[in-house]
Amino acid sequence: MIRNARPADLDAIAALHTRARATYYQGHIPEEAYAGEAELARTRESWTLAVARDATEGGVLCAEEYGELTGVAAYRTQDGETTLTQLHVDPVHWRRGTGGALHAACVEVWRRAGIRRVRLEVYEHNLRAQAFYTAQGWLPDPAGTPSGSHRTLWLEIV
Repeated sequence: MIRNARPADLDAIAALHTRARATYYQGHIPEEAYAGEAELARTRESWTLAVARDATEGGVLCAEEYGELTGVAAYRTQDGETTLTQLHVDPVHWRRGTGGALHAACVEVWRRAGIRRVRLEVYEHNLRAQAFYTAQGWLPDPAGTPSGSHRTLWLEIV
């Protein structure tokens, strides 16, 4: 089931986010940048702000299976540009369609809102995520300009 996130989900969202990030950051950046109590608190604070946003500014969707949070996606519209800021699936739930379901739900929200183009930045070493986004129709930034250690992708909403 895909649903809107609630404040009661914040601990589970932050923990899931931390587990997912560890899978692609491990070995590439120092562990304190993605793990530990301070980083977990910072992550929870960021998700708190995202969940509290007005619907016109973005949203957070959760995937839930048998009462367990299995994935989360967040998007934000600012200055007329919509960005998929986060899409994470708990690693123990990979390859079960959770990411695809979250992505499809985001696309439907964007379509209903009249959003025609969305951007995202994906970590350059996260090849699994890059393959996922490519399969969903995302294309590399035509300018080819990297954003630090991330690649920019665009999705046209039809």
